Amino acid sequence: MYAQKNAATIDAVELDEKAFTQSQQNIAVASFVNTINIFQSNIIDFDTEQQYDLIFSNPPFFKSSLKSNDEARNIAMHNDALSYESLIKKAKPLLDVNGIAVSLFSNAQQQPKNYQQIVNQTMPKVVEWRRDFHQNPELSNREFKTQEKIYNHLLSLGLEVRKLAKTGVVAILKTNKSGPTIALRADIDALPVEERNDLNFKSTTKTSYNGAEVGVMHACGHDAHTAILLGTATVLSKLKNEISGTVVFLFQPAEEGAPSGEEGGARLMIKEGCLSNPKPDAIFGLHIEAWGDTAKIYYKPEAFMASADLFTIKVKGKQAHGATPWDGVDPIAVSAQIIQGLQTIVSRQEDIIKAPVVITVGKIQSGVRFNIVPEEAMLEGTIRTLDTKMRLDVHNRIKQTATNIAAASNATVEVNIESKTLVTYNDPKLVEKSLPSLQKAAGKENVVLTPWVTGGEDFSFYGENIPAFFFYLGARNPKLKMEQAPSHHTPDFYIDDSRLDVGVKAFCQLVFDYKK
Repeated sequence: MYAQKNAATIDAVELDEKAFTQSQQNIAVASFVNTINIFQSNIIDFDTEQQYDLIFSNPPFFKSSLKSNDEARNIAMHNDALSYESLIKKAKPLLDVNGIAVSLFSNAQQQPKNYQQIVNQTMPKVVEWRRDFHQNPELSNREFKTQEKIYNHLLSLGLEVRKLAKTGVVAILKTNKSGPTIALRADIDALPVEERNDLNFKSTTKTSYNGAEVGVMHACGHDAHTAILLGTATVLSKLKNEISGTVVFLFQPAEEGAPSGEEGGARLMIKEGCLSNPKPDAIFGLHIEAWGDTAKIYYKPEAFMASADLFTIKVKGKQAHGATPWDGVDPIAVSAQIIQGLQTIVSRQEDIIKAPVVITVGKIQSGVRFNIVPEEAMLEGTIRTLDTKMRLDVHNRIKQTATNIAAASNATVEVNIESKTLVTYNDPKLVEKSLPSLQKAAGKENVVLTPWVTGGEDFSFYGENIPAFFFYLGARNPKLKMEQAPSHHTPDFYIDDSRLDVGVKAFCQLVFDYKK
């Protein structure tokens, strides 16, 4: 639809509901809210046709679009042979009184005609994949069977496929038309959690982890991520001749963290070339959320998820008999003071109005007997920040706090801080241009702005190299309220997999609509 920027109010009607939604959004973006009144109707007869300056229908079948009999406000005979391109050309002079016309339709690729049918045909397989991965989970850098299943299916689609990053897979779909290169990412690893859900596809997998036998469970939804991306690859492969550009599918292992002493995750994927040859213009990823309303998409521009760092503080004192602690230096007492001191970094030293900070000590290890003051104590914990400068400042303050408190008791410390993830930063321009695509996939009312969170994601490393956008897809158990939904990384974690199609559609629509 075309409209004159500075003309009098124009009354227009759109018969197609999705196009109407898109037109509303574009009118708002172009600041035409006060000059264009656009309506949507499923049925228009000849009498109501006279009420509007311009009518669009698909197929177009009205022979005029007029509020008066003025010949200058007529559009030639509408019929099934009149394409949208022709319609736009004919509509333009009607509303272009001063020679300034603005398109209210996106210049994105048209959605392929058989797209919805292909999605519907693919979804039963997506759910089947998700449940198979759920029943057969594998830990980080040990996703051998998962890798084979992914690899074999992508090969069957005729894609260029290779293995990398130990147990990862990258596949490339090249269409016959020039266009942008878009990367889509899913993580594939599970967690050392024993499932308690009563499901016919419940995980009963056991494995060795840190010297102990543990259960293994997809307790963070990576099974769904993997299935959604496989479904997306399937749909887009079938539409290869109708879309343009290149799509890179990244199936990443070890998002939860590689085993001690091993490389893994996004950093190893990047190191081994997943973002080169071809280099994507942008990358998208999603995460299923057990607390979110099913089929709703949640997003935030700029800082979205926190950086996650592991800190280790080794406190060295002097061993003594428990009856005469003054003969030694108690590392447990020093550790207790350090823990308290770390919390004042959050409550008294950092400006948490600017961005949240979390410092949590999750592990303390010291001593061998009740009546011996030990020589050493070990603290381990996590740091979460949503501001890069603040992150580095917190690192320095932790080292300073631990060192000074230890020195006050004649103890010494060794502080080590290991980066696990960066701040997951959503490029604001990419978010803005992508929202209409997500709204097409989920419905405008189901795409919701959400606050930042202190969970971490190694998707953040991709954003260091190219524009990135990471969003959430709700999948809460329909029987539960938000506050009742079991947390991620717990034995009762559960997702509703009935609307994974929204994830597939979101990825597909982002590919259809992206323009450099």
